[in-house]
Amino acid sequence: MNVDGVNNGIVLDHIRAGASMKIYKLLGLEKLTCTVAIIQHVDSTKYGKKDIIKIDEDIPLDFDVLGYIDSNITVNKVKNGKLESKVHLSLPKILKNVITCKNPRCITSVEQEITQTFRLVDESKKAYRCIYCDAERIANK
Repeated sequence: MNVDGVNNGIVLDHIRAGASMKIYKLLGLEKLTCTVAIIQHVDSTKYGKKDIIKIDEDIPLDFDVLGYIDSNITVNKVKNGKLESKVHLSLPKILKNVITCKNPRCITSVEQEITQTFRLVDESKKAYRCIYCDAERIANK
């Protein structure tokens, strides 16, 4: 299968296999008018299988969302057909309005306008805690 390269835009590479649709929805890529290609389950020597998203436009990206979904993602910015910059992501220390608290007694369950805020408490477990009630959420679960 052939998918053309990006002349001016972004390539999200090394996405955990099967996670590209979640990224597509969370970043609102369906609202774009440019070409967006999602390539799933590509062979990878480093990861076995991976997904790739190619966006034929340079758009602002939420690195916190990307890092939370998969901290191994590489963001490649392409200009005039050449790699302009490469960003390696990591788990964000603070997440705002990316995940929601599952605790029914949390203030965020009652007060809908409160920002859902979580802090990273254990990088090896990818564990986050709600700043209001201390409920734990594990990334990618």
